[in-house]
Amino acid sequence: MSVKKIARMRRAKRARVKIRELRMNRLCVYRSPRHIYAQIISPTGNEIIASASTVEKKNRKGATGNMEAAGKVGTLIAERAKKAGVEEVAFDRSGYAYHGRIKALAEAAREGGLKF
Repeated sequence: MSVKKIARMRRAKRARVKIRELRMNRLCVYRSPRHIYAQIISPTGNEIIASASTVEKKNRKGATGNMEAAGKVGTLIAERAKKAGVEEVAFDRSGYAYHGRIKALAEAAREGGLKF
């Protein structure tokens, strides 16, 4: 594994331990160069409450690896979370820096009604 990935995983682990202490649903984000994925995971970690990504058929139109696509995924995950009855989550950015696509997804989710 590369040094960058090891450092990112270390940062992610530190945040996930804190979220586990809080016993909250967590909005977990993963990004690849081509796509972005978001899931809301239960406090126990064994159930996925809602998910959204640019891999889904209706989200594949146009570019899927940019900030605009991340914003669409953020709006979609907020909508699905509200439908599942989730209002408040902890944001798990998976060790990624809070800028660019991660920030666009988070802000769109907040505008969609999620609190974190």
